[in-house]
Order: sequence, then C-alpha cells, then structure tokens
Amino acid sequence: MCRMAAIKSKDPVPPALTLRMMLAMQKGHDNSGFAMTLQDLGGAFAEFKKFPLLSLACTSAGLERAEALLDELGFSPKFDYKPDVVNSPDLDFKRMPHYIFRNYRYPEPLNVYSDQPTPEQKHLLLDTRLKLREALARDKQGFVYSFWPDVLTLKEIGDPRDIGAYFQLWDQDHWLKARVITAQCRQNTNYKIVRYAAHPFFLQGYTLMGNGENTFYQKNKDFQQRLHPAYVGFESDTQCFLYTLHYIVEELGWPLPYYKHVITPLAFEEMRTRPDGGVLQQIRQACMHLEINGPNTIVFVLPDHRLGVIADAKKLRPYVIGKGDAMVVSASEVCGVNMVIPNRNFEKDIYPGERETVLINNQLEVERWQQ
Repeated sequence: MCRMAAIKSKDPVPPALTLRMMLAMQKGHDNSGFAMTLQDLGGAFAEFKKFPLLSLACTSAGLERAEALLDELGFSPKFDYKPDVVNSPDLDFKRMPHYIFRNYRYPEPLNVYSDQPTPEQKHLLLDTRLKLREALARDKQGFVYSFWPDVLTLKEIGDPRDIGAYFQLWDQDHWLKARVITAQCRQNTNYKIVRYAAHPFFLQGYTLMGNGENTFYQKNKDFQQRLHPAYVGFESDTQCFLYTLHYIVEELGWPLPYYKHVITPLAFEEMRTRPDGGVLQQIRQACMHLEINGPNTIVFVLPDHRLGVIADAKKLRPYVIGKGDAMVVSASEVCGVNMVIPNRNFEKDIYPGERETVLINNQLEVERWQQ
C-alpha cells in the first residue's frame, strides 16, 4: 500500500520533514517510486515566485532539445537552480544525467507577472509542457513534470532514503523550502513502473496524489481522453482523480464541494430526500463516467494553496491529519505525523470520513464539508 505525506505550514519548511515521515512509514517502500511537489516556495526560489518554473529530468540530448524548443517559443531563463548532489554508486535509484529546476520569463507580449497566471499564460504554459513532453518522449530523452510558477516537482524510481541522500534533502537547512509539500512513496504497481506514474500529479496549479485502487479506471480514461488535450498519459489510475478535479473546478467552474458528489455520488434514494436532490441527480447522470470505485484516499492542493483530503465511500484506506502551532501535517499513518509534530493534542487529530471533504485553508484552519 502506498504511503502519502502532506505538510501545510505558515513558514517554508525543508523536504527533510516529508522524508522523515516516509522513513516512519517505511513498510510502504518498495523502491518503485518516490515523488514530491513543493508549492508556495521559499528558500532559493522565494524571489522568483511569479516566474514559470520548469521541473525536468533528462539526458544531455534531451536538455538541448528542451532548451531549443523553449527558446523558439520565446521563453528566456531567469534563474537556474542547480542541485548539489552526492554521486555515490552505493545509492539505490535510477538517476538521470540532468535535473533542471529553472525559472523562465514569459515571451512577449505575455511577460507580465501577477500572483496567478492569466488565462493566456495558463494556456501557453500547458501547451509548452505538452510539447516538451512529446519532444522528450520520442526517444526517451527525459521527463517534464511541471512548468508553472511557484511549483517544483521531483520524481524518481528507487529508495527514498537514497534519493534524499543524492539531492542532500535530509539537510534541515536545504535551499529548497516550501509552505506546501506533498510526497508519496511507491507508485501504482498495477501498471508499468515509469517516472510519470509516481504521485503526486500536477496540472495547471492542481496537485493530487492517491492511495488505493480505482476499478473504474478504464471508464474514466475513455471519457476523459475526449474532454481536454492535457488529459494524457494515464500511467496510473490515480491520474483520473486529478483530471476530474481539474475538469470540475477549472473547466466547468463548479464549486469544490461538487467534486465529491461527482467521484463518489450519493445513492439516488438518498438524493431524493435532500432539497438539492434534483441538482445532485443531474450531476450524477451527466458525470457518471467520472465516478470512481474502490478503496482510496485522495489528497489534493488547489492553485490558491489550500490542501484537501477526501476518502472514498468504503473508507478502507487510512489517513490522519494532525495540527501543530505553525503547521498542519497529514499522512497515511499516525506515526508519520508523529515524526513532525509529536507534542500535538492527539485528541484533535482528524480521520476523514467517507462522506466529507476536509480542507485546510491558508490560515491553517481545518474545514470539514459534509457531502
């Protein structure tokens, strides 16, 4: 079973905290994948939050190809972060020759900068990432995980402890820091082991990871492939959860509570007893191909950095949320939370229910929305 960890903090914190959480939950390790996404960045990227940040792992030929494409599109480098690595042959993971974490300036005439990308910038960044992905995939020259302001993504295959050692992420004073960090060990091993399949997944400001199974994967995939050009890959059934979240909130503009009603809808008999039953019935009928099935827990981050947790209707995948003075920490196992905030009030820990959405807002207040 996969292990997930998420931190939302008032101040930027280092990735070492999530690595410690994974170490506590190490029975979930099988070296099939480790990934983390950092958002609301501090540290090295604190001054460049409004500039698109490329997260790329590639060969030398892949780097040349990516740089040529970005130059052709009019992007120019703003800030280049080169990770300090420990190149020991004893480290157990499949390293790539180059890891690129680079901020870019937008091309003319889109080189204006605000807290969130404009609709035109959103389209350009998404289209550019898809072009980069296609260009690097042709002869397996690399992987592009995100190209978005204030977002850094790292995905690897191997032992999480060794991946942390290679990038020196165990250092509490590491240059990489963020107020929101999501991480997961062990990708979905029902499918081929590839870097893209490691959770979390990212799309246009939305980040999502999941723990469990989606037995409606094929139904979701067949429907989603026709909805949006960015719904690609499908290396893991959990990607369907991200695409549905993006489609409901970003494309349709529906309020977030409807996401739960789409993926795990109420029974028709229960809907008929509610004042909003007519709306819920229409949603279920219109979005029936986006329903999910199977035991799972979903953790997501919205473009405004709010962190959410949803459990499926069977509630067969554990997840716990603990709150400290300056951060909210959540994990697949309580021992993971204990590694970061051991002196919290345990009586206030939250175990998300099967019919609720738990949301941690930017004041670190925990909201619980009943379906």
